[in-house]
Amino acid sequence: MAESKAIDVRALIDSRPLGIWQKMVVLFGFCIIALDGFDIAIMGFIAPELKADWGITNRELGLIISAALVGLALGAMLSGPLSDRLGRKVVIINSVFFFGAWTLITAFSQNMEQMILFRFLTGLGLGAAMPNVGTLVAEFAPARRRAFLITVVFCGFTFGAALGGFAASWLMPHFGWHSVLMLGGILPMLFVPLLLWALPESVCFLVVRRAASKKIHRILAKLAPDLDLQQCSVELPPVSKARAQPVKVVLNDQYRFGSLMLWGAYFTALFLFYTLGSWLPMLIKDNGFDVVQAAIITALFQAGGTCGSLFSGWLMDRIESHRALSMIYGAGALFTVGMGFSLAHPVLLGGCAMMIGFCIGGANTGMNALSASFYPTEARATGSSWMHGVGRIGAILSALVGAEMLALGWGFATIFAVLAIPALLTVAMITAKGRSQQRQAGERSTPSRWGISPGDIR
Repeated sequence: MAESKAIDVRALIDSRPLGIWQKMVVLFGFCIIALDGFDIAIMGFIAPELKADWGITNRELGLIISAALVGLALGAMLSGPLSDRLGRKVVIINSVFFFGAWTLITAFSQNMEQMILFRFLTGLGLGAAMPNVGTLVAEFAPARRRAFLITVVFCGFTFGAALGGFAASWLMPHFGWHSVLMLGGILPMLFVPLLLWALPESVCFLVVRRAASKKIHRILAKLAPDLDLQQCSVELPPVSKARAQPVKVVLNDQYRFGSLMLWGAYFTALFLFYTLGSWLPMLIKDNGFDVVQAAIITALFQAGGTCGSLFSGWLMDRIESHRALSMIYGAGALFTVGMGFSLAHPVLLGGCAMMIGFCIGGANTGMNALSASFYPTEARATGSSWMHGVGRIGAILSALVGAEMLALGWGFATIFAVLAIPALLTVAMITAKGRSQQRQAGERSTPSRWGISPGDIR
């Protein structure tokens, strides 16, 4: 070539169809999130057997469940800035190995104190994996399909959690609760060598960090194998972008209000989802069902989230994202109230559980697409991870509040009526964020070259 042409990497990805190599990244992301979902939900499935085996109270069980959730919050918030500095790949692989190893060790717990410690350490890895996988997939996905692809990946969470429920319903009667934890630990550790070999680093991250040209061209050759890009230079951002402090970006005037609304919405949404995920088996069992029926109904709740995740991504790519999520969360509130009146009808009970999972679990997945599209590349992992970290605080409280509701002896209908309130609060905060971004879009018509301005979000 007589003249070197500069490549805009983000524009190249957005202009091309989804290639085989990008589909591989999506598949890896799905598998990691499925393993994550299996290990997060695992305590809810073994809770009835663990309680009977160790003779512990619901409050003590709540401490064990909340220990992992504390780890999840810390793992998410610490991993984001690390990922924005060291890269997505290294953080993801280390987190998968970490949560797999500690889940396996948890299977050999001898008392409640050991299990609390081991679940906290497991949570650090679980919390680090999820937001960074979402960031990696967002940076490989074309903008026009980003929401759907991220939700495809994150429906792995409910798929893995549902798989855990069905696995627990078969393993526990034959081998006890220890076997479920052993399976949850072995699977991630077996997956790590494949990730080391095949998982790529984000090319957008490499560009923003002004990495060596050879590294960037190696990935571009796989993204666009039909193009000869070797003689082309890569258009790099200003040095200030590479040196930007991600925490300051997330909290600056442009992103502060949106960040607060994202955090608040995810807080209330995860509070509801984890309350049901952790305590639904116990609620069902305490109202006349056996442990297998309780596990199956809870698995239906998780399985509904898998379908709902796909639906939320599909809808977000077709109508305005905030409106789509508000509609889905609102429907989830209605089904939550309805489940409280379904106890006498097992089929209706299972159907309501599945629809709550469809709406709440599906919309929670859509929140990952919303946050990934909101922040620029140099702060995307931090912004998404902090949303997860604050959201996990809601999950932590869910473990304690769930135990307290059971201890107070509230009726089934009362519990589910109260649990509809967080869904309505989530609707309010997402709506407020959407209106704020509409105002910003009118004031700021020129999009950022290296990030995604609020005006870009549909």
